[in-house]
This record gives sequence, C-alpha cells and structure tokens, in this order.
Amino acid sequence: HCIRSTPMLGFVGVLPITLALSRTRVEDRRAPRQGMTNPLDIGFTDMDGNETTLRALGGESTSTWVVVNVASACGFTRQYAGLQTLSEQDGVTVFGFPCNQFGVQEPGTLEEICAFTTEKFQVTFPLMAKIDVKGSGAAPLFQALIAASENTGNIRWNFSKFVIDSEGSVTRFGSRDEPEDLLA
Repeated sequence: HCIRSTPMLGFVGVLPITLALSRTRVEDRRAPRQGMTNPLDIGFTDMDGNETTLRALGGESTSTWVVVNVASACGFTRQYAGLQTLSEQDGVTVFGFPCNQFGVQEPGTLEEICAFTTEKFQVTFPLMAKIDVKGSGAAPLFQALIAASENTGNIRWNFSKFVIDSEGSVTRFGSRDEPEDLLA
C-alpha cells in the first residue's frame, strides 16, 4: 500500500514502452561482503518523507524482502500484478521504489503513482519515495544491493529485482524475470 494519508489523484497519459531485454537471472544468492552493512538496515525515505529501513517495515514476520525499482509507464509495468501476488505470501514483503531514470517512465507524482497502482493492480505492498537507482545519485540502498551482488554493474532498466533474506544475502534478478519465478 502507499504509505500516505493524503487523497490520491488519477494517473493519466502514459504509454507503455517495451524493450528487447534478455531474460536472465543475474546472479545467485550472495551474503553481504565483509565489512558491508546489511542492506536490511540501510535507511531510505518512504512516501511520507520518513526515514526507515527494510527491516523496520518488514517487521518480525518477514523472512524475505523483495526490492524492485518500479515505473508506471513501462512495458514491464504489468509485473505489479505478480509482485502483489508475491507480497501475499507468508514471510514475504515487497517494496516498490519508483524511479524515473529509464525512458522517463515514472513521470507521475507520488499521489498519481499510488492511485495508478491501487486502481489498476490493487497493489497493497509499500511504495516508497521516488529515487535514483544508478549513477552518482543512486540511493544508498541500491548502491548496497548492487555491491552485495556478484554482478556489480548498474541497473539497466525498470523492474530490476533484489531478493534479500534475513541475513542480508542478496539475489539479483533482471527486468524480464517474472515475480512468480523469484522464490522458486
């Protein structure tokens, strides 16, 4: 769900764009490197502007965290439905981080993003504040997730996914990897 108490507005004027990206599992599960902070404990901003962590939002009932950079006008936007289904599994918490770095596919305000995901996909998992996931301005959480990966290359597109266990082990998935295949 959107962590907001303000009314939501409609999301308008988006056209999906599809790119030919290969379907690949980017890497196998890997623990944080020696001396690295557990990604579950790295702060970020929620939609209300509050600082929090994955561990704090997931609570004690979460054993698996799924972090995804999301966009409302992307060819992969349909994956919101699978992410919602995944978020309904016991012990799994999904977090969507809106990002506008790829093809300007997340142009909406936070309110528009919340309205769109709720109305079109019945999303109830938490969506956070818009962030950057690549380059010098990348959010520290995404820098840590990438650094904890075998593949330390930049995120290449929307709907890149990271699965994290309670020990901070990270498995990285690409945009073409479907949500239902993440925990298989």
